Amino acid sequence: MSPDLRVIVYPPDTEGGRRVRIDGEILGRAAGPTDLFEFLRRAGLDPDDVDLDDALLIEWRGGGPAVWAPGPERG
Repeated sequence: MSPDLRVIVYPPDTEGGRRVRIDGEILGRAAGPTDLFEFLRRAGLDPDDVDLDDALLIEWRGGGPAVWAPGPERG
């Protein structure tokens, strides 16, 4: 696992999905942990070796790995 890799998971949107940015590039919108693990795999990490609570690897914004509910309405 690359100790220099920077992963940011943004707060849930109104549908519960979370934007995922890895090393400055938005890879997509994760609907849950399975999608997040796929993004991490594409970035070169072994999902079996990733702990979603690892604060050195993943910066969670708007809640940690257990938060996938829709965020508040904006407008």
